[in-house]
Amino acid sequence: MADVKEAVRKVAERVAAGRGFELVDVEIKNAPGSRVVRLFVDKEGGIGLDDLQSVSEEVSAILDAEDHIPNAYTLEVSSPGLDRPLRNEADYRRFAGKLARLSSYEPVDGRRQWTGRLVAVEDGDVVLTLPSEGDALCRIPLDKIAHGRLEVEFPAAGRGKR
Repeated sequence: MADVKEAVRKVAERVAAGRGFELVDVEIKNAPGSRVVRLFVDKEGGIGLDDLQSVSEEVSAILDAEDHIPNAYTLEVSSPGLDRPLRNEADYRRFAGKLARLSSYEPVDGRRQWTGRLVAVEDGDVVLTLPSEGDALCRIPLDKIAHGRLEVEFPAAGRGKR
C-alpha cells in the first residue's frame, strides 16, 4: 500500500503544482470491494470547486492510464478545510498568527498538548503563545511534533445597533 500511496502522491503533486496548487495530503483507505483515494488540495486564498474538479479529472485520467491502483477505487478531491493539518516547517511559517493545536511524541517541558497562536519557527522550534496561560511563550521542537492542526476561529460577536 505504501508504494501505491507514493505513486498517487507523485501524480497528484505533479498535477497540483502544474496548476499552482499545494497537495496537502493523500489518504488511501480500503473499502468493501475497492479503495477510497482522498486528495487534499489547497491554494493561497482558498481553493474552489472548479479547481478541485480539474485536479480530480486529470489525476483520475493519469491514474487510470498508468494503472497505479490495483482493483477498483473511488477518487475524492477536497480542500483540507479550515482545520487543516500542519505537516512541515513551511506550514508553521505560512500560518503564523493563526491558532493551532499541537501534540508531541513525548513530553516537552512536562506536557504533550498545546493550543496556542503560532508565532514563528526559530532554531528548529515552533514558537506559540498560549492565550489560556496569559499569552506565555512556549517552544516545541519541530521534530517532536506528532500532530499539528489549525483550530477554527470564529469572530467575536459584535454588538450591533438595535
